[in-house]
Amino acid sequence: MGFDKMLSYLLQTDAIHPILCVGIHAGEERLMEYGMISTPDFKGRGVRAPQYRQFIIEELLPFIHQHVNKASFKEIGIAGFSLGGLSAIDLAWNHPEIFSKVGVFSGSLWWRLKDKKDKDYNESFDRLMHRQIRMGDYHPGQQFFFSCGEQDETEDRNNNGVIDCIDDTIDLMRELMAKGYLEGKDMYYLQLPDGKHDVRSWAKALPVFLKWGWRKKKPEA
Repeated sequence: MGFDKMLSYLLQTDAIHPILCVGIHAGEERLMEYGMISTPDFKGRGVRAPQYRQFIIEELLPFIHQHVNKASFKEIGIAGFSLGGLSAIDLAWNHPEIFSKVGVFSGSLWWRLKDKKDKDYNESFDRLMHRQIRMGDYHPGQQFFFSCGEQDETEDRNNNGVIDCIDDTIDLMRELMAKGYLEGKDMYYLQLPDGKHDVRSWAKALPVFLKWGWRKKKPEA
C-alpha cells in the first residue's frame, strides 16, 4: 500500500494535521476475530470478536498512551478494509466515547444472521450491522467515511443492478441518516469506478479518508 510514503507526503505538504497511525496485522484467525461484538454471522464467523474488542480497548490503546510521548490526543479514529471495516464500525458504534471517526473501505456490511438463500431471509432484519444501528442511539460528534469500488464484487442478491457492497453501504448510510446523521457533515461516501476488492483500490481511497478526517485548513490569502 505504501502507507508510510502516503502519510509522509500528506504531512510534508501540510495537507493534514499531525496524526499517529497504528496498523494492526491481520492474523490467521481474522475470520473469527473480526466481525461484530454482539453476534457471529450465520456460519459462526466472528465468534472471537469480543476478545478482539478487549485487545483494542484494554490492551492496545493503553499501550499506545503509555509508550507514545504524548499526554493525550484530540480524538481517536478507527478504520478497516473488508471484514476489518465491519469490525471498525462495530467497535466505533459500541464505543462512541472513544472513537469519533471511522473509515469503512469495502466493508463486509452483508454480515447476516441467516444465509441469503434461506426462504425466510429478511434483508431489513438479518443484516446485523444495519439492525444494530437501527436499534441504537445517535452519538453526537461521531463521523463516518465509507468507500466502495464498482468492481468490488459481482454479487447482486436482489437483482437491482447494483452490487451488494454498494447496496449494503448505502443502506447503512440510510440507517445512520434515520438516526440524525447528515450526509456531507457527518458522513462521506466515496465510490471508485475502477475500484476492486484489493489493496491497490484501498490505497487510492485512503488519502481521501485522511484528508476528510484530518485536513489542515489553509489560511486565507
